[in-house]
Amino acid sequence: MTKTVRIFQPAKSAMQSGRGNSRRWVLVFEPDRAQHNDALMGWVGDGDTVNQLRMTFPTKEEAIAHARRNGWTPRVQSPVTRTRRPKSYADNFAYNKVY
Repeated sequence: MTKTVRIFQPAKSAMQSGRGNSRRWVLVFEPDRAQHNDALMGWVGDGDTVNQLRMTFPTKEEAIAHARRNGWTPRVQSPVTRTRRPKSYADNFAYNKVY
């Protein structure tokens, strides 16, 4: 049975202003089956520990090549592009400002 891996670029955290850790590509394994609840502790568990693995790569092509080299089926998610609207400080004091 072949494993399916998801390759994506993570979005920036809400706690950071820059794009520090969002430039690299991440490879994670898709779960094969549903997780189960542990009756004693109440934790959610899974019998497959490969779902805990998270690999990072500098480029998308390297991540895809690594997945294919190991016989995994890659599923690539394209990154959502961020739209920036240039503003100036003077716009804060504009008389025609819409609230």
